[in-house]
Amino acid sequence: MLIGTAISIYITIIIIEIIIHWLIAFEVIKARSPQAQNLISLLSRLTSPVMEKVRKYVPPIGGLDLTPIVVIIGLQIISYIITRILMQVPI
Repeated sequence: MLIGTAISIYITIIIIEIIIHWLIAFEVIKARSPQAQNLISLLSRLTSPVMEKVRKYVPPIGGLDLTPIVVIIGLQIISYIITRILMQVPI
C-alpha cells in the first residue's frame, strides 16, 4: 500500500500546484513574493518531470493545459491496477 500512498501524495502535490497557479492568475497571491516563488519552484521540481513527458502528447485546448488532469487520471488508473494485482498475491 506504500505505492498507493505515494501516488496519493503525488496527486495532492499536483492539485496544490494547480491551486497555487490559479491563485496567482486571479491575483490572490502575488507571484513576485519570495514565498510564492519558493513554493512554485518546489512544486515545479516535483511535478515537471512527469508533466513535461505527458505534455508532449497532450496539446492545450483553447489555451487550457489538460496535462495535470491526464496525469491525475493516469496515476489513479495505475494505483487501481497495482492495488488489484497486490490483492491477488497471497501473503
